[in-house]
Amino acid sequence: MKAEGALSVALIGNPNTGKTSLFNILTGLHQHVGNYAGVTVEKKTGTWNLPGGGKVNLIDLPGTYNLNAASLDERVAVDVLAGHSSDAAPPDLIIVVVDVENLRRNLYLASQASELGVPMVIALNCWDVAERKGLQIDSKLLEQRLGVPVVPTVARTRRGTGALAEAVTRALENRPMLVRPRWPEAVTDSLTDLRRELVEERGEVLREGELQRLLFDRYSAVAERLQTPTKERDTILRNAREKLHRGGYQPDAAESLLRYRFLNPLLNDILERQAAMKKRSTSESIDQLLLHRVWGLLVFVGMMYVVFQSVYTWAGPFMDLIANGVTWLGESVGNVLTTTPILQSLVVDGVIGGVGAFLIFLPQILVLFFFIALLEETGYMARAAFLMDKLFSWSGLNGKSFVPLLSSFACAIPGILATRTISDPKARCITILIAPLMSCSARLPVYLLLIGAFIEPVYGASIAGLTLFAMHFIGVFLAGPIAWLLHRTLPRSVSSQPFVMELPHYRVPQIKRIAHRLYESGSEFIVRAGTIICAMTIVIWALLYFPRPPELAESVRASASIELQEPSAAAVENRINAAYLKQSYMGRFGHTVQPIFDPAGYDWKITVGVLASFPAREIIISTLGITYALGGEVDEGSDDLRSALTKAEWESGPRAGTPVFNIPVALSIMVFFALCMQCGATIAVIAKELHWGWAIGSFIGLTALAWVAAVLTYQIGMWIPA
Repeated sequence: MKAEGALSVALIGNPNTGKTSLFNILTGLHQHVGNYAGVTVEKKTGTWNLPGGGKVNLIDLPGTYNLNAASLDERVAVDVLAGHSSDAAPPDLIIVVVDVENLRRNLYLASQASELGVPMVIALNCWDVAERKGLQIDSKLLEQRLGVPVVPTVARTRRGTGALAEAVTRALENRPMLVRPRWPEAVTDSLTDLRRELVEERGEVLREGELQRLLFDRYSAVAERLQTPTKERDTILRNAREKLHRGGYQPDAAESLLRYRFLNPLLNDILERQAAMKKRSTSESIDQLLLHRVWGLLVFVGMMYVVFQSVYTWAGPFMDLIANGVTWLGESVGNVLTTTPILQSLVVDGVIGGVGAFLIFLPQILVLFFFIALLEETGYMARAAFLMDKLFSWSGLNGKSFVPLLSSFACAIPGILATRTISDPKARCITILIAPLMSCSARLPVYLLLIGAFIEPVYGASIAGLTLFAMHFIGVFLAGPIAWLLHRTLPRSVSSQPFVMELPHYRVPQIKRIAHRLYESGSEFIVRAGTIICAMTIVIWALLYFPRPPELAESVRASASIELQEPSAAAVENRINAAYLKQSYMGRFGHTVQPIFDPAGYDWKITVGVLASFPAREIIISTLGITYALGGEVDEGSDDLRSALTKAEWESGPRAGTPVFNIPVALSIMVFFALCMQCGATIAVIAKELHWGWAIGSFIGLTALAWVAAVLTYQIGMWIPA
């Protein structure tokens, strides 16, 4: 997306100021936009076409309240602005996106960024909200006092974006700099010492703003980038902070005290209230309910129940449509390939049967993501984060962990990456380790398959929806005790910070954004089915299909003629298919490993599905589809995989001839998949964010937990009368 030779402009601002929305409008890119803090974890770039044919590379930096660089997202912002990112050069201009309702606090970040020596433009966003609340801001007077262009904008409606483009065009030529504080002697002397000892004597490449970060921030990540030996570096920093303290300033509080002392006079008479505000706004009245420690939690649980009940009930007709289409396609292709049995089996049983069994669940995935997008767009998710902060405190976490954990319900990978907004290393580590326990969308097809086959026919759609709801919260309930245990076990963090999150305004959801979110989610689901799932199904088909020695078929025909009085061709063919499947490479492996999973009620076919799913958990759907197709158990009376599962029987042992699947087995499988980390990509991301030791330990620990929980579920379930 980068325009060669173009100038670069960085967007920076507090969370929930509309920064990423503005980025999407200016560049035409459709980045993920959520109405809560922490969506933008890494910088994103796009080309912005300015008036007169000019182009700039626009960089969307992580939302942050300051440049302390304690968390990874703050460090990304400092590195890019200071020119220490992979792009090397600092941006040519900064656009600071400011929420007009929180002008003073937002300009604190702008004041910090100005110290890095980059020209600046201020975008006063959410101007429409200020107008509705009777607020008036003298943007022209503010522009005169700050010394940089100030442009009112409304990112959601594109209002002011033309004026912003013109202001940026002029600023790239004029290079306006935001006015800076005049530091007292104690600060300037301490900064002079740091500059002399680190820059002049040791050759460190540091801007003025980075020197300030070293002085004011006790745990700034800027210090980690220095080449000076750690012990020598720490001594220099300690001496500078002690000198500041002797000058009458507490180093940890000096910056906020002095910057606000500088900003307050600049903002006098800038903001006025044109009309008396109501005693309590509508938003505040709603928050009285949604943020209540009891009623708010009940509302949250009720919303989640409605979501998962709808996931189960709304998508039925569309699922039937896809299932019929898959069946028709399989029959049509099978009729064409009758002359080449191996190719016919590969295409029909492997590709169409395996991938088709997975694609059937696309409508329910879309319903789930529709509700998630709806709650994000309205502004409810940030309220849920504040609500969860109270519940998380006992386990050593806070509300900052809620957004990553919520993201993990879609996929654990973006959830883990979103932990970069957590400044406390211990809390971040714990959040990463429990994120895979959140029931991601890849587990949803497993739940839907088994609930549809065994729960709904017995108990109806209401209990089926309740079961789906419960499955999504099994990992949540266990995540709390695990987080508490890790909090008690891991070393205490030295950079722990209180939980701070902005409550965004309630907004009417934009249908266009929700539709695009659904398109992205659906496309990712289909692409995954067409690439990873398709590739894995071909491998699994081969392992389940080969070897096929001709003498095995002859032996089965001979035994069938003896055991059956008048064996039909279909019955003999089914026996041959079952024998081939049992003697396949995967079949032999499944029989070998099956005793480990026998206490959970699994036969060798379920065991094969579980083992095949460790690279990606949704592969069990295609694996079972292939297994039962190759075993001859999907016939005219089994129009889909659910029907085949209900007819499956134990082939040998004390349970021979009895059904393999029942409600305890179905619950056992769902519990195993709810807790086990069957995702190679997630393991790789944990290794990247923490260490391979953590990744391997997490995989082993969650697999063991899943096995124990599955065994207990089956054993207890078998004791309960049906």
